[in-house]
Amino acid sequence: MAMPFSRPLAAGTLAALLAACSTSPVGPDYHVPEQALVRQPAAAASFDSSAAAEHQVADAAPLPAHWWRLYQDPALDALVQQALQHNTDLRQAAANLERVQAMAVEAGAAQSVHVGMDAAPVYGHVSGLSLLQPGYQPPTRGMDSVGVTLSYQLDLFGQIRRGIEAAEAGTGSAQAALDLARVNVAGGTARAYALACSAGLRLRTAQHSIALQQQALDVSQRLQQAGRVDVLDVGRAQSQLHQLRATVPALQAQRQGALLQLQTLTGTIPGTALPPAVANCERAPVLAQAIPVGDGAALLRRRPDVREAERELAAATARIGVVTADLYPKIALGLSASSASPMSDFGARDSIGWSAGPLISWTLPNTGAVQARIGQAQAGARGALAHFDGTVLAALRETETALDAYARELDRRAALTAAREAAGRVAEQARRLYRAGKTGSLETLDAERSLAAAEAALAETQAQLADDQIRLFMALGGGWEAPGEQAAAR
Repeated sequence: MAMPFSRPLAAGTLAALLAACSTSPVGPDYHVPEQALVRQPAAAASFDSSAAAEHQVADAAPLPAHWWRLYQDPALDALVQQALQHNTDLRQAAANLERVQAMAVEAGAAQSVHVGMDAAPVYGHVSGLSLLQPGYQPPTRGMDSVGVTLSYQLDLFGQIRRGIEAAEAGTGSAQAALDLARVNVAGGTARAYALACSAGLRLRTAQHSIALQQQALDVSQRLQQAGRVDVLDVGRAQSQLHQLRATVPALQAQRQGALLQLQTLTGTIPGTALPPAVANCERAPVLAQAIPVGDGAALLRRRPDVREAERELAAATARIGVVTADLYPKIALGLSASSASPMSDFGARDSIGWSAGPLISWTLPNTGAVQARIGQAQAGARGALAHFDGTVLAALRETETALDAYARELDRRAALTAAREAAGRVAEQARRLYRAGKTGSLETLDAERSLAAAEAALAETQAQLADDQIRLFMALGGGWEAPGEQAAAR
């Protein structure tokens, strides 16, 4: 004897069978490809710039989260902190992250039960002809129609899961983009501050050189009047004075431009007064220790642009599965209930209808078109891998280049320091001879001018050193971490 088999039980059994048929999501599961450059041992090796090793300008210690504090400059600390709080680029990146996070929430909502409701209260009557009763006028009355539907899509082929994976990877990419903006803002602020201070120092040395040259011109003019030198000597002195004065406007513009850039980076209206420690700075920040750089593995984990490229690769891989699922049907479990009756009978038992069962949606695919979209997604993933590899190479190159440039500038500073010391000894000897009456004032002033020129060249290399240091810190990719996040970044 056959057992009774109710329709609701049949629907439930069918749902269970469909759920049992659930398979792994279509498309490739994401992992960093074995052939990716980031997996090569050489990418994780220590930095080995020969010039950097010779000068011992770097060590393998991990980069601190707030590298600018290594300069122990309160004015720089305050500027970077203000920039990280008010910079407009950071605000845009933060807003973009919020937008992408909302998109990820939207993608996750596809896993939820969807509820729909409609209601249509009306007043009127149908036509008699529609009832095949010519001349009949149906009664006018109020009618109601109410319906509620519940549906849940069975993600049998993983299209929703792959979509969520892509959205989550997009969120990670947007977070890395925000971190990269923080790196650029912190580094840009430090560079602008160093440039303003260096321009102030170079202005001071230029003014000193101008004063000495003016003295030399005055002496030449007096000697000409006494008939001891000719007009050519005076002309050469005047020409040199004009050349020195010509350097001042460019330095003033450089300093003003750096100050305006600082105001823009810190979210301040250009032209607003800056703190005196910044506006009158004449000493570039100096780092009196080797720069902690870690190794290649730490660099690639820390650099936000590398993380951003890796998350873009993950999203591109997940999108292959999203497109591949279009080859298969979409099946949802549905439950609907409705009521349609005159308003006087609203809610009556005989006005209610319901249904439950699987809702199958499948347009027989145009295989060529779907395969073309799959090919597009696969090509996108290959392009994302190439971009990832390129970002890794760029990160390693930028760091090695910055290390080498910094070390070479140290060589230049050493040579200019020696030149300044030699010029200082000559100037001191010329002063002693002048006081003893054994040499003239022009020879003494020439020695002083040579000393001033050596000091100006030394000030220029000090400015370049500060810029090279900050470029290296930016290449190392630090500065985005909150104090408690650095360990996780490693």
